[in-house]
Amino acid sequence: MMSAMNRKSFLRRLTLSAAAVSAGCSSTRLPPTGREFTVLTYNIHHGEGRDGRLDLIRIAEVIRASGADLVALQEVDRLAQRTQGRDLPKELAALTSMEVIFGPNIPLQGGEYGNAILSRFPVVRSTNLHYPPVRPGEQRGLLQSVVTIDGAEVAFFCTHLDHRPDDVERLASVAEIETTAARYGALPLVLCGDFNDQPGSRVDVRLSQTFRDAWRIAGTGNGGTYPSEAPTRRIDYVWLKGAVQAVSAEVITGDGSDHAALKVRLRLGR
Repeated sequence: MMSAMNRKSFLRRLTLSAAAVSAGCSSTRLPPTGREFTVLTYNIHHGEGRDGRLDLIRIAEVIRASGADLVALQEVDRLAQRTQGRDLPKELAALTSMEVIFGPNIPLQGGEYGNAILSRFPVVRSTNLHYPPVRPGEQRGLLQSVVTIDGAEVAFFCTHLDHRPDDVERLASVAEIETTAARYGALPLVLCGDFNDQPGSRVDVRLSQTFRDAWRIAGTGNGGTYPSEAPTRRIDYVWLKGAVQAVSAEVITGDGSDHAALKVRLRLGR
């Protein structure tokens, strides 16, 4: 929990950042040297923390403190009644001085609900895929983007897979992810999100056939991300494909969501 003084200082920084975005200014942060960059994946629980309060400042603080250049967000509301009709993707973009892409997957209470990507890098193109459902349930999606890092194109994906105990829907979604990733050819590819399954599961084994798990390469410990107050389950991942390597990985706990965030430092090249 921030002290009153720290929170006041943070709010002032966010206000200045938001003013810059509103005035049409972009972030002044330059791309990392040596083609290193940081990604963050974070299920934000529509901005509602463990205390039941909607507070995007807590989410923005985690993002800014992490130094992330690319952020994959899950459980994001846009104009929904439960989040006061607020445009959460737009607000988070202003609070972090980053470009935003929103991928709506379902209509919700007069608005939309889905995934989002925040980027400090130029976004070349983006699209959102709705997974073909195997059975009735919540529509899930794969938000895709291509960004340029020091002139190199990198694919950055964000997803949130089915939560039900059996893995039928998740495995079908993984097949769609594999097919979609193949369309990006030799581009370095980073796949982030809440996969709702743990290491050793059939989903994990299937993904490992195409992608590399950044935590297994660069993390220490069990890598748990859920529940946020005492993470024991590793269900949030950063997967890699092609010429991109994991340098370090860490879990960032906090009270802004029911999930902890997963931060991974990456380097382009083999």
